[in-house]
Amino acid sequence: MNESLIQRIKDCPTLPSLPSIAIQVLDLAQKEEADIAEIARVISKDPALSSKILRTVNSSFYGRSQSISTISHALVILGLQSVKTLVLGFSLVSTLSKTRAKGFKHLTYWRRSIFGATAARMIAGKVGLVQQEECFLSALMMDIGMLVLDQVVGEPYGALNDKAESHDDLIQIERDAQDMTHADVAGLLAAQWKLPPLLAEPMAHHHDPGVIIDLSLRRVAEVVRLASACADVFVDENAARAIATVRKFSAERFGLSDADCDKLLEDIGTRTREVAPLFEINIGPATNYEAILKKANEALVEQTLRMQQQTTTLVEQNQQLKVQATTDGLTGLANRASLEAFLAEKFASASADGKGLAVLMMDVDKFKSINDTHGHPVGDQVLKFIGKLVRTAARAQDLAARYGGEEMVLVLPGTARNTAAAIAETIRRALAARPVTAGAKTLNVTASIGVAACEPAGLFREAGQLMKAADMAVYAAKHAGRNCVRVFSAPKAKVA
Repeated sequence: MNESLIQRIKDCPTLPSLPSIAIQVLDLAQKEEADIAEIARVISKDPALSSKILRTVNSSFYGRSQSISTISHALVILGLQSVKTLVLGFSLVSTLSKTRAKGFKHLTYWRRSIFGATAARMIAGKVGLVQQEECFLSALMMDIGMLVLDQVVGEPYGALNDKAESHDDLIQIERDAQDMTHADVAGLLAAQWKLPPLLAEPMAHHHDPGVIIDLSLRRVAEVVRLASACADVFVDENAARAIATVRKFSAERFGLSDADCDKLLEDIGTRTREVAPLFEINIGPATNYEAILKKANEALVEQTLRMQQQTTTLVEQNQQLKVQATTDGLTGLANRASLEAFLAEKFASASADGKGLAVLMMDVDKFKSINDTHGHPVGDQVLKFIGKLVRTAARAQDLAARYGGEEMVLVLPGTARNTAAAIAETIRRALAARPVTAGAKTLNVTASIGVAACEPAGLFREAGQLMKAADMAVYAAKHAGRNCVRVFSAPKAKVA
């Protein structure tokens, strides 16, 4: 943890402190035999606080059928914990709301606090937890560390808040930037105020309740954790992520269904609109959960469509990259790596099933002279033209490739020698009969073509030998005067 920041927090003159009346009530309530009459007298010394408490206990938040007119009566009917919660809650909100903002949005902070507190009390009741008041108060104070960091760090802390897309993101951003989170600070403040563990532990670990060893404390912290996510539903601009978090956590920790969660969130929205005015907290426009859910679903659909579009684009990009990785950029034919892989595969198949395999290799006649006389751009146009011709001649099962320089190859699976030779002759004639236009120039171009085929006798042991044979046939065509086709045949053994 950031020791330097801890010291700055301890030295901060504007550090939040518990109001004196809250300290007195807390001290009296922690005694083994709490004096109810004394607690009532302490609270009654503050008419404004007493009025708020009575107005609250008679509201629908507590749902009492009978009217409560005095603090003593409230203590008897509601119990010490409920009244203590209200004293601490009202005192803190009244004191802390006067704090001047330095770096982040305090209105959002208070909206989130009251939504979280209301949610925590309702969740506790839903899952049968008796510590409903402690859950309310812990959730109300769970983010108090943000107020402290705002006072100590100032505007840079507001910048950290602006980076966070959601409240859950803020924890990691704080940890990365300052090695201390607002939850850590809430724990420090709870210790300084000497709050009981039932309040302090959930405040310090509302983002990671699993680290709490005591199961009863952990259960309260889990309720506060869920309440935090519920508050995000009503505070975040895009509630889809928060709703998903609420549903997932509710199912895993409390066994609640999605329908249970939706009903709970609807009730939290309704009840918070009733509670917030009691604490003089402005929660803004009264948006109900049904409207939030509708907006979230629309955003989810839009996000899904966007992701699908991104996936389609990614597939297209991957396909383009695959084409680029396997294609010769000039001619559009397969490149040498693709040629060698294809030939190896087809050679293995031909060796296994004996259906034959032929290779046609062609070399442009006097190509160096074309480059030297007319320039490389013209030479490139010649290669493009021949590449298109070879690609047109290829059948569905064939592969047309550029072997290198002015050499092109056509791999013909399942093709006998005579058929391959006929295809080669067709290509040769087509090239010789069709002048190549390159800009303002028209050139007569020819090629020498060599053909080699796998023989049933298994003359070739590997694909490279078949390519070498086709290359030898090309040389034979060159030596025969160019612009012709030659077929490789194995030398006949000499007769003794």
